Amino acid sequence: MNVGFIGSGNMASAIIGGLLNKGSVSSSDLYVTDASSEALERISSRFKGINTSTDNLAFLEKLDYLFLAVKPHIYEPVIRQIRKAVSDSTVIITIAAGKSRAQVLGLFERDLKLVRTMPNTPALVGEGMTALCPTENLSEAEVKEVIDLMGACGRAELLEERLFDGYTALCGSSPAYVFMFIEALADGAVREGLPRDKAYRMAAQAVLGSAKMVLETGTHPGELKDQVCSPGGSTIEAVGVLEEKGLRSALMEAVRVCADKSGKLSRS
Repeated sequence: MNVGFIGSGNMASAIIGGLLNKGSVSSSDLYVTDASSEALERISSRFKGINTSTDNLAFLEKLDYLFLAVKPHIYEPVIRQIRKAVSDSTVIITIAAGKSRAQVLGLFERDLKLVRTMPNTPALVGEGMTALCPTENLSEAEVKEVIDLMGACGRAELLEERLFDGYTALCGSSPAYVFMFIEALADGAVREGLPRDKAYRMAAQAVLGSAKMVLETGTHPGELKDQVCSPGGSTIEAVGVLEEKGLRSALMEAVRVCADKSGKLSRS
């Protein structure tokens, strides 16, 4: 299986690192192009044995899967450059926010095997969440392969394209909400006398462990919350304050406005 990337930025590096760590692909079967020779030097020094070129057309005929790993505003010139050289059998994988399948296929000016994906930034540490939406002309085996490719840097799930704005608000943007939550927890601990460096590490680990409990136990988050809240205890006292201050409603509203804004950006 030959996997190519146009663009060698953070997300491409995260996916390549995940693939190599899992043993999904050998370095000799990875192909990366970038307009910057310096960027290619950095990625080839990090991942020994991968194939690199400053020519986007160099490896196209070899590829089974091609990631368009450039910024959204670069999509049009890149696609116009490669569209005639891409094979009908190559599966194109997009990772740009706000680029629908119809928009991308319109730039190619023909039907191709295309998967719209959206990973989030925790993919950079192997704990990303990626939504995928393939076109109907992919085989079941190809869809599974793309899920496995994106799962190399976290978790990946199929999602209808009409739900991508909601997904953006839930997963694409939520790391920012969680970072704010961790920072606020640590600030509270500092106020109670904990050293700031310890407070950040401890708060982050508490969030990581809590998330892992939800994923690995399959227990409803509300039930897990109840297990921590002893009758008349300190935790339920704190939960009462969070409810009074509107934590739950604030997060729900944040997701709503983020999804709305994502929809407007996609249509612009």
